[in-house]
Amino acid sequence: MVAPDPKNPHPMAGFPQICYIKNVVANPNIIIGDYTYYDDPEDSENFERNVLYHYPFIGDKLIIGKFCALARGVKFMMNGANHQMSGFSTYPFAIFGNDWGRVISKQEELVFKGDTVIGNDVWLGYEAVIMPGVNIGDGAIVAAKSVVTKDVQPYTIVGGNPAKLLRQRFPDETIKTLLEIAWWNWDIEKITRNLEKIVAADLADLKNCD
Repeated sequence: MVAPDPKNPHPMAGFPQICYIKNVVANPNIIIGDYTYYDDPEDSENFERNVLYHYPFIGDKLIIGKFCALARGVKFMMNGANHQMSGFSTYPFAIFGNDWGRVISKQEELVFKGDTVIGNDVWLGYEAVIMPGVNIGDGAIVAAKSVVTKDVQPYTIVGGNPAKLLRQRFPDETIKTLLEIAWWNWDIEKITRNLEKIVAADLADLKNCD
């Protein structure tokens, strides 16, 4: 059994709008797992344009797991988008220098919400927006055009602006077992042998994969 080559940016022959983006992302603060793809008919290789306000001097990371499906226009707002809010004005006077630079000590209290982390086997729908510091759990689904402002639990579906829980995909015990199995961490030969069980919904079969 032969799996697609994760080092091939365009694994679907003649269909360049699908890109395994681990192969084309150059920013060391963007970390992508194998087989995660971005679907964009205009320029699927230029995924980094969707990671906004990602300034190197801030140092925050975007971490996306394996086997994720990212639809066209997905955006990640990083911590550089935040402004100091404790004073009367949110305008960043200090960054423009000259005499305005004297308020740098008063305006360096940027709201830092940490790294943005997307789990494994996550589906992010068309034009979804993920806000800074959000964690999205394994197996979650984000509906099209949603704005995700809070963490998303594994194997849940969220949607809206701001995104809210729509439903849990499976019962609690099933989710617990799926997270323990973590099929995305198997070697690719085992994944390939057991695809029918991975895409089905028989937990007993999945637990008995060899």
